[in-house]
Amino acid sequence: MNLIEELRWRGMIQDIMPGTEEQLNKEMTTGYIGFDPTADSLHIGSLVPILLLVHFQKAGHKPIALVGGATGMVGDPSGKSEERNLLSEETLQKNVAGVKAQLEKFLDFNPTLPNAAEMANNYDWFKTISFIDFLRDAGKHITVNYMMAKDSVKKRIEGETGISYTEFAYQLMQGYDFYWLYNYKNCKLQMGGSDQWGNMTTGTELIRRKCGGEAFVFTNPLITKADGGKFGKTESGNVWLDANRTTPYQFYQFWLNASDTDAEKWIKIFTFLSRDAIEMLIHEHKMDPSARVLQKTLAQEITCFVHGKEEFEMAVETTQKLFANQNAPAESLSIDDLEGMEGVVKSDYSKEKISAGIDVVSFLAETEILSSKGEARKLVQAGGISINRKKVNAVDFKIESSLLLHDTYILVQKGKKNYYLVKAV
Repeated sequence: MNLIEELRWRGMIQDIMPGTEEQLNKEMTTGYIGFDPTADSLHIGSLVPILLLVHFQKAGHKPIALVGGATGMVGDPSGKSEERNLLSEETLQKNVAGVKAQLEKFLDFNPTLPNAAEMANNYDWFKTISFIDFLRDAGKHITVNYMMAKDSVKKRIEGETGISYTEFAYQLMQGYDFYWLYNYKNCKLQMGGSDQWGNMTTGTELIRRKCGGEAFVFTNPLITKADGGKFGKTESGNVWLDANRTTPYQFYQFWLNASDTDAEKWIKIFTFLSRDAIEMLIHEHKMDPSARVLQKTLAQEITCFVHGKEEFEMAVETTQKLFANQNAPAESLSIDDLEGMEGVVKSDYSKEKISAGIDVVSFLAETEILSSKGEARKLVQAGGISINRKKVNAVDFKIESSLLLHDTYILVQKGKKNYYLVKAV
């Protein structure tokens, strides 16, 4: 299979401009994807574009990862119902550095390679362009009619909040990125999410009108979950690629808990396993879904890719300690077992208060396991809290010294998957 055939089979292509496949089959092509630095870490929503760049480089082409240091100051209206808050330059530079460091983990930047990956930051060229220069150099080549026809703009204009000129100009800035990279890096392809189609084709139009060049675009589908929930979101918020924000254990658990339908789709997108290997795994899974072979393989492959084999093995170890012997009493866990549970949220709490006895509702709120006493009360009454692996139903249940494991720890479970280790100090 060539690159496009491979990506189509994996479900990683939605729209593609005519001539793109022919261009990629003809020669080594430079292509780029833009990453929005709204935070100092990417989250798993960014994994598809990262994997696209990795596939692209593996196929012999040259990838450019563009961090939007300039466009990040403006805000992209695509898929947004309202204006985004603008970031300060200091915050933006911190975010750009964080995103750049993450991208450098996944691509091969070895300068001896003919298709060595490159990083780019569009602030580097926009910082020297005056407003008048930009209007003369880019603005006159794209009509307002053309820009207004884009879905991302139409939806905002027809909505309640409207769209500011700042965000309206975003597609012209993104189009100029493509033109600049075409001109100075011989970049002929842009890839990205399907919500970016309008902005991306503006770039090909600017290249055609300004220098008579030909450039290409393809998009990947936005990832969805079978149950309608938002991909990459958990009770705790985003699933980040930064281990300090989302631990490798929590990251591993996200993939391990995928539904059968999602796992069958995601294993093609988020792993580099061959078609034969994946089809064999799908067949094996259908023969015995309870073994969850798809979920386990998916979680292993993507956790190793993002965090490395050692962190994956530690995540598996923690999972086994927490879930393999659910019927075993918490008292059977050693100090090393408890302290070695990587990814379990850990906090300190007053030993004095525990010695005096404190009701479970206050304990859950004060340890910030739950955000308020009201929320804690509801969850306790619904049977959603376990202390040391024993379900608690009474709101007046007392947390006291007799519950301390090894005279120090209390293991709290919220729902089925969320564990907290409270240390009495």
